[in-house]
Amino acid sequence: MLRGDQGLRVLGPADLPQVRTLLAADPVTNVFVDYRAMVTSLDKRWLGGEMWGWYSEGRLRSVCHSAANLVPAMADPEAAVAFARRAERHARGCATLVGPVSQVRRMWDHLEHVWEAPRDERWDQPHLVIDHDPLLPPDRSVRRTRPDEIGELYPASVAMYTEEVGVSPEAAGGASMYRARVAQLIDRGWSFARFDEEGRVVFKAEVACATAYAAQIQGVWVRPDLRGRGLAAAAMAAVVSQVRTTIAPTVCLYVNAHNLAARAAYRRAGFRQTETFATLMF
Repeated sequence: MLRGDQGLRVLGPADLPQVRTLLAADPVTNVFVDYRAMVTSLDKRWLGGEMWGWYSEGRLRSVCHSAANLVPAMADPEAAVAFARRAERHARGCATLVGPVSQVRRMWDHLEHVWEAPRDERWDQPHLVIDHDPLLPPDRSVRRTRPDEIGELYPASVAMYTEEVGVSPEAAGGASMYRARVAQLIDRGWSFARFDEEGRVVFKAEVACATAYAAQIQGVWVRPDLRGRGLAAAAMAAVVSQVRTTIAPTVCLYVNAHNLAARAAYRRAGFRQTETFATLMF
């Protein structure tokens, strides 16, 4: 333990109960970090990195997931600075810095003097939540994707990722890994889609992570030639209904503020904003 129980240390499996107790204070906003703690048991081999803990007055007050994604959770100003100082000791290993905007901003205020500039900065991403039945009838054509449909789903997933992130997931030999990720989501029952009569994907979305409290949605996509027809709101209502019934009672996601069409669709489905996130991509 730290001298005086004050400061930062790397957490391990023995710390899992107190980490999950901490995150349970806001389990929806912190669903990603909570999920990663749960599925890895804070074992570095499964984390692919570390989980840092910030202690103050003898208590764990904040944590930070440091792997492919650098994600602070419950980080007050003192903790955010401590996490940034820990991160700046080494070359950047993460692809993104993401989380509640105030926490990301405090960390970046320190890291921007050490790391290279991000290739993309998204400082206004409304974090949206729904914990009740959707406000409009769900699209009954939206269902869980079957493993034999990966041939149709995979190209749509690549298109969505490239459009959203600005880089193809197949770049630098990443195709096999990304295809495996799409297949994994299908196998878990975390992939949802609507197909047309010819078997082409009309709409898709996935659960990125989930706990007993919440499920976070990612990869929402409508085929470009069908956009502007109001399909997304009813499709998201269908996803919400199925996720709340079978995975977790609360559904959340975050979206770029400038994506007015998507925000309108989520609002029609019944989502409300609870926080603002920020994402820096490197």
